[in-house]
Amino acid sequence: MTEPLSHKPNAEPLPQMQSAAVTLNGRYLPPPQDGDGKIWVRTSALIRRSANDLYKAWHNVESAPLWQEEIERVTKTGNTTYHWVMRLGDKTIEWDSEILADEPGRRIAWRSIGGDSENAGEVIFDVAPGDRGTIVTVLQEFRMTKLAKTWESIAHRNPKQAVIENLRHFKALLETGEIPRTQGQPHGSRGTIARMKESLYGEKIATPQGLNRKAS
Repeated sequence: MTEPLSHKPNAEPLPQMQSAAVTLNGRYLPPPQDGDGKIWVRTSALIRRSANDLYKAWHNVESAPLWQEEIERVTKTGNTTYHWVMRLGDKTIEWDSEILADEPGRRIAWRSIGGDSENAGEVIFDVAPGDRGTIVTVLQEFRMTKLAKTWESIAHRNPKQAVIENLRHFKALLETGEIPRTQGQPHGSRGTIARMKESLYGEKIATPQGLNRKAS
């Protein structure tokens, strides 16, 4: 049985479940409630690739800048540890992470172990009904420390929305080899409501590079 985030000392206890996307009586169980300085997000996507392919792509942590917003580079520092660098405007935020659980083709769990970020998470790869691809579910916890606060104030995007967008980028990259982008496309006046949505959803954030725009 999977115990999501149970390796994170400060994580709230969660029900034991087979998957982060577990259902009960036909309904999804809700993610933990925000509180005590923590915010949570759980999001899923159906990706038309095999679970093994998606696991291998996610497990290649150093390739994260290809599909994760604002990540400048990730460097492997040990068998299961990595150093992350995120650039937000003219500011740089850095932290270290470690992989806690590694089930090939099935699940990866991680947590931060130092630096400017306190976060933990896991990703589950479930074969979709009818073998139509893989349901990828991400459950992630953030402590509202320097990373989350700076992320919101500079990038104009809540970390929850960033996790959702990153999974969308991952889906596009693994299905097509590229990530759609709207930067540089002309448009007329968007009006007050559209401008509010632009700020809310972080539409001015640069789209990750994708395979055809590899990190230097």
